[in-house]
Amino acid sequence: MDKNTDTTEEISFDDFDEQINPKPEENDFDRILEIALTRRGLLKSVVAVGGVATLGSLATLAPGDAQAATTRFAFESIDANTLDDITVPQGYSAQVVTRWGDPLWSDGIDFDHATRGSAASQVTSFGDNIDGMEVFAHGDKTLMVVNNEYTNRKIIWGNREEGKYETNDDVLKGKMAHGLTVVEIAQSDSGEWAIVVDSPYNRRVTPDTVMQMTGPAAGHDLLKTSADPDGNTPLGTYNNCGNGSTPWGTYLACEENFNGYFSAADEAHKVSPELKRYGVSSKDWGYGWAKVDDRFDVSKEPNEPNRHGYVVEIDPRKPDAAPKKRSALGRFKHENAELVINHDGRVVVYMGDDERGEFLYRFVSNGVYAVGAETDSLLEDGKLYAAKFHDTGAGEWLELNPETSGLASMAEVCIHTRLAASTVGATTMDRPEWVAANPKAPEVYCALTNNKNRGIKPNAGGDLTPAVGPNPREKNLYGQVVRWRPNGGDHTSNGFAWDLFVMAGNPKIHSDAYAGSANVNEANMFNSPDGLKFDSNGMLWIQTDGNYTNAEEFEGHGNNQMLAGDPATGELRRFLVGPNECEVTGCTWSPDKRTMFIGIQHPGERGNSHWPEGGDAVPRSAVVAIKRDDGGLVG
Repeated sequence: MDKNTDTTEEISFDDFDEQINPKPEENDFDRILEIALTRRGLLKSVVAVGGVATLGSLATLAPGDAQAATTRFAFESIDANTLDDITVPQGYSAQVVTRWGDPLWSDGIDFDHATRGSAASQVTSFGDNIDGMEVFAHGDKTLMVVNNEYTNRKIIWGNREEGKYETNDDVLKGKMAHGLTVVEIAQSDSGEWAIVVDSPYNRRVTPDTVMQMTGPAAGHDLLKTSADPDGNTPLGTYNNCGNGSTPWGTYLACEENFNGYFSAADEAHKVSPELKRYGVSSKDWGYGWAKVDDRFDVSKEPNEPNRHGYVVEIDPRKPDAAPKKRSALGRFKHENAELVINHDGRVVVYMGDDERGEFLYRFVSNGVYAVGAETDSLLEDGKLYAAKFHDTGAGEWLELNPETSGLASMAEVCIHTRLAASTVGATTMDRPEWVAANPKAPEVYCALTNNKNRGIKPNAGGDLTPAVGPNPREKNLYGQVVRWRPNGGDHTSNGFAWDLFVMAGNPKIHSDAYAGSANVNEANMFNSPDGLKFDSNGMLWIQTDGNYTNAEEFEGHGNNQMLAGDPATGELRRFLVGPNECEVTGCTWSPDKRTMFIGIQHPGERGNSHWPEGGDAVPRSAVVAIKRDDGGLVG
């Protein structure tokens, strides 16, 4: 059937992008030799301090001293495992709050394990593959917003013989599983959390929801289509990965791998170099949206991809309000958006572009935030930057504007942000995922999840990816977490100092840099840090989305997991292990901090899970509530 081929099965989004748009092999021998020599010196220093080096006035202890420090952990570390279940420490319990396909309204249709539902049932039900999430207190109501990043084709179409769409309704069912779910949740008398069915706040935001484009790109010619000649009202949001939130009570959904939903009826159609830079081609991942919606056919609507790849702001208290795409924050494969209010009131948003060899970004508002004052312009008017990390441990933010990028206007900078960052010479990173700012100190962390191409191939724009600085390992299978402190504690400063908080690895089978930093041991080892979130006490929570084979390079890692880290000591403890073949992602807390909510994404993506219902049930992405058995605070 139309572009629904076997080539998209069993490979990651990044691997599919490279298959469609192959990157050249690195062949600059002299440059690689110079990089290798530099890397040897850097790795010795990183491993020597365990990636937890003293940074300015930060009170960081050497790994040996961490054990003597008074611990801030409220639990004992658990072992890795490969159980098809949620595992949490003794004294804690986990409860499923809601799952993919659960109806939001009483006239909805219960999930059907035989058919996996229909387009009509899906649009009134909880979306699929949970990622970023946030809880908001609204008077006496508790509102939750959850990203529904994508859907597993073999699962949602598992009622079809080949696990592929056969009808237009199949395609639409998959499409409506994407987007966002907004719900009111409440606790029962027994303390369990559940959706408040029929709440006026319940809402599905889908790939067809009317949006408003804001900021420099709004109305630009590159955003105009036959259905929207003004270029101001794009339809839909999808493949939303991480998230952010604002102090004025709104949710920031982040559009990531938007490129994989576009195709062309003519597979020989050639996209523009600008679209190719973002991975758009004549072939999609097998979702078939162009089959039912011409705007996803790039030969018919070449500007439609330019309308996606943004941060989307939504107010959960206003279920009828149009979400706003904030073009001033740039267009790329957004992982999350970490918003900080600087000491002078300016809004700073840190963002990662989750693809191998892409960049880390920062937005600084021109206006200032004040409680009760107008906030709409704060994410529309400001300056955009990309990060440059120097091997000295210093770094700088490089402004992206028409003068520095060579692009014609700020609108084009916000549409072709990757091109601008390449031009200014930003540092290529090992897939920058979630960014998290410490509420107790002026420091910021970013998960660099992995990069098998590090030191081997350039990124999609041809930028070199040398194994130096915060990305010190070639063929990086394990990932690391980089930390930086803005000069003077000022998040608007263009200078910062950086180090590595942790390098993931496997000390069971390696004795070199691939063993990880000194704060990694056989009891807490992991790979592919992805989600990052600070709790109100300044503890860093790390969630993984990596290799769960538990074999060879990943022996002893078990299923994907969640750890807690103490920024002051570097100590790490494993807190949670997810079911088979899942990603652990999304993290937020109830208003009273007595419940932590996390997401379990794509359980059984390769057919080896029946979580959460067990038996022969279809595996379903779900929101999970975690509480202490004694009713104490969790975050």
